[in-house]
Amino acid sequence: MGYDTASKTDVDSVVPEEWGGMWFLKGALDTDELGLTVLELEPGGKGKEHDETESGQEEAYYVVEGTVEVELADETVSLEAEEAIRLDPDERRQIHNRGDDRATLLLVGAPL
Repeated sequence: MGYDTASKTDVDSVVPEEWGGMWFLKGALDTDELGLTVLELEPGGKGKEHDETESGQEEAYYVVEGTVEVELADETVSLEAEEAIRLDPDERRQIHNRGDDRATLLLVGAPL
């Protein structure tokens, strides 16, 4: 078979429900070189501060619903629904939902 399908309900969230949820779909999709994650953040929620220097993984974030701020080392980038950002592996980053509504993002990283 030349494809795999998955849903966020196929995997457990790694983020407590009161903050939203984070579902890693890499395993469910059986990908080798691509990470795919759904992230939902409640108002006031935030993602983990990190970079990908050790892994060399480039990441892109696409906002499906809501608004978020991506804090970088030297600036903060605001993103609304249907906007995206690409990040170099060594760029330190943290996603914040400072809005009034839940935010949903699609996070993509490669290579793994």
